[in-house]
Amino acid sequence: MINCTLKPSPQPSNTEALAATVIAALKGHGAEVDVVRAVDLNLKPGVETDMGDGDDWPGVHEKLLASQILVIASPTWLGRPSSVAQRVLERMDAMLGETDDEGRPVAYNRVAGVLVTGNEDGAHHVISEIGGGLADIGYTIPGQAWTYWHLGPGPGPDFLDDERGHDWSVSTGRAMASNLVHAARALDAMPLPAPPS
Repeated sequence: MINCTLKPSPQPSNTEALAATVIAALKGHGAEVDVVRAVDLNLKPGVETDMGDGDDWPGVHEKLLASQILVIASPTWLGRPSSVAQRVLERMDAMLGETDDEGRPVAYNRVAGVLVTGNEDGAHHVISEIGGGLADIGYTIPGQAWTYWHLGPGPGPDFLDDERGHDWSVSTGRAMASNLVHAARALDAMPLPAPPS
């Protein structure tokens, strides 16, 4: 799970709060979960795996290659993914040029989903932006591999401040976790081959 909140630790994060419900569901299916709070790291701008001295992305890249499931969690700002989520996707762009020992793109046979919070409309747009980027990189996106929470357009309360809509978001998050885990197991049993040359 990469949490792309704009709030550095230890500030409370609405995105983290919803993510915790999906993490619990993933663990309920036997998955081990590691969380990266991207804003706490020095993720230099660029589209390479290692942008030099002080760049923390190589450690995140190692975690991506060790994981079968990725969830990117982002707040909605101006109806779009956070700037931190955009930075994460830009850094993941380097994975397009990386292959495994069998010539497959390194994101092949890994699954991904998206989680969104915000008090503005646009969650589906954020899901499509992030999900589209992950699919381009080579991740498999199962059906309904997302959840979100918001209370409609315009300003309003935060996830941590208002219980409305939580039941739906958590239920959808449980479905998301189940779909991610079962798709990952299916790909593990029958992996995608390398693309034809």
